[in-house]
Amino acid sequence: MRGGVPLVLLRGLLVVAAAHCAAPRPPKHSSRPNVVLVACDSFDGRLTFYPGNQTVDLPFINFMKRHGSVFLNAYTNSPICCPSRAAMWSGLFTHLTESWNNFKGLDPDYVTWMDLMQKHGYYTQKYGKLDYTSGHHSVSNRVEAWTRDVEFLLRQEGRPKVNLTGDRRHVRVMETDWQVTDKAVTWIKKEAVNLTQPFALYLGLNLPHPYPSPYAGENFGSSTFLTSPYWLEKVKYEAIKIPTWSSLSEMHPVDYYSSYTKNCTGEFTKQEVRSIRAFYYAMCAETDAMLGEVISALRDTDLLEKTVIMFTSDHGELAMEHRQFYKMSMYEGSSHVPLLVMGPGIKQQQQVSDVVSLVDIYPTMLDLARIPVLQNLSGYSLLPLLLEKAEDEVPLRGARPSWVLSEFHGCNVNASTYMLRIDQWKYITYLDGVSVPPQLFDLSADPDELTNVAIKFPETVQSLDKILRSIVNYPRVSSSVQNYNKRQFISWKQSLGQNYSNVIANLRWHQDWLKKPKKYENAIDRWLSQREQMN
Repeated sequence: MRGGVPLVLLRGLLVVAAAHCAAPRPPKHSSRPNVVLVACDSFDGRLTFYPGNQTVDLPFINFMKRHGSVFLNAYTNSPICCPSRAAMWSGLFTHLTESWNNFKGLDPDYVTWMDLMQKHGYYTQKYGKLDYTSGHHSVSNRVEAWTRDVEFLLRQEGRPKVNLTGDRRHVRVMETDWQVTDKAVTWIKKEAVNLTQPFALYLGLNLPHPYPSPYAGENFGSSTFLTSPYWLEKVKYEAIKIPTWSSLSEMHPVDYYSSYTKNCTGEFTKQEVRSIRAFYYAMCAETDAMLGEVISALRDTDLLEKTVIMFTSDHGELAMEHRQFYKMSMYEGSSHVPLLVMGPGIKQQQQVSDVVSLVDIYPTMLDLARIPVLQNLSGYSLLPLLLEKAEDEVPLRGARPSWVLSEFHGCNVNASTYMLRIDQWKYITYLDGVSVPPQLFDLSADPDELTNVAIKFPETVQSLDKILRSIVNYPRVSSSVQNYNKRQFISWKQSLGQNYSNVIANLRWHQDWLKKPKKYENAIDRWLSQREQMN
């Protein structure tokens, strides 16, 4: 069945993988492997290992785990679409790409890892969602990011909701994703199989990103979790965990702003929360089936044993954890991404506990293709963590750092945010490190991140902040972002002329704005009259 998970197919894959996937990495001068990267949107990485994997059936992710490696601590470098993808395609941290929001990414002519692979003899092909260059997403999305320092509080999203469509035979719910998956499968079966050179294939999926909510205003918010009974039956309701919420008065000030702008500060019943999470997990199951189509096509063409397959996502999905949905947060649901790798020479049934992030994909791709890895990258090759047989060569860049960095500068958060993940600690600081209280979580003792222990462990905070400042001068970056936001808004406002008041009132925040339009325009005017921050 197209899009389903027939047992015959799974048995066939098991046999093929058992026979081929344990092969050692080819010698340096032999043929290079094909590479396939399937990158989805908004997939919580914790669903790929215990206990998160108990909530939904993900047979092809499980297949990759049995015949490859899964990373237990993989993170996005910025928990929002375009900045995260800019980091993945460039190998550089967000403050280096200056991809501050969903409107600002890489230049169209930026040299990606796929460009370099093509230059060095790979046949390259891309299908589906890319979203790493500037100029995309809605006007609302960019204006909300530019005005996050304005002293007002407006709901910018529709209230999260669920929508059940079709019946138990309805498999292809996200038709756009299935269409690009079909194209990738057709290309593998008709083109890739005849190539005399190695290939690199990229497939980008929109799922399990929530669907648009038309009632939410300009270009719609995306607050609808949509699936069919076919996929909902893959979810184990009894395993769904209802997250614990702090009271609104006890929330961290940035969390409160995020929860409010995401329209999540109202009342939600446990059944509503459980349904949102169940529908989200069902959307993840549909995503898994598309991954399975690619794996199956490689198997059917005898390419599986010659191909390294990677599966990841640009960021996660909170699914009502911490009284939020969507991403834009450093909490695990938002920042923790899946990362699985299988193929020739890759260790099987391995769980990798090292902290890694999406900037590591760029040097890994070059390493797989035997292309010299650039020295200015933020990421490090993952191959030393993956290979069955260690390489004799000593990496020119030295050892992989014991930390990962994530940062966020976009909408739904009213301060630039920086996260350092190291050992059991997650350290989150904001803006200049002084104006907004930091957060510190001990993930070994508090995996749900319910207790901020920053005050309890001041020496740890000081130590981690020192490491963070050695990586990025974050107060200076925050100031640069504030100045950028103001300049961009002024330019946009001037371009509208007399239409400004009408346009700004009817963005996604229209339901709140139109109640007191003069109040909110005046707040923006006061913000614009303030001097730019000194770098």
